[in-house]
Amino acid sequence: MRKKKRQADKWLRAVGENIRHERKIAGLTQEKLAELADLAPRVVQKIEAGQITILISTLRRLRKAIGCRYERLLEE
Repeated sequence: MRKKKRQADKWLRAVGENIRHERKIAGLTQEKLAELADLAPRVVQKIEAGQITILISTLRRLRKAIGCRYERLLEE
């Protein structure tokens, strides 16, 4: 069970790093991304840090706001 949790934590960190990377390429601040995705800035901060689980609907809103492909966000 712990191995699965570690794998999930690793995946969440990787997705968060990908979101941060793509956000910066798009020239967006965390605050602007949060506004465009209709999220609280703190939620974007926690997602980028891999601290919270991300819903598919949230991922969709972030992807649309950043303007990138899902694959770019989900790469490990």
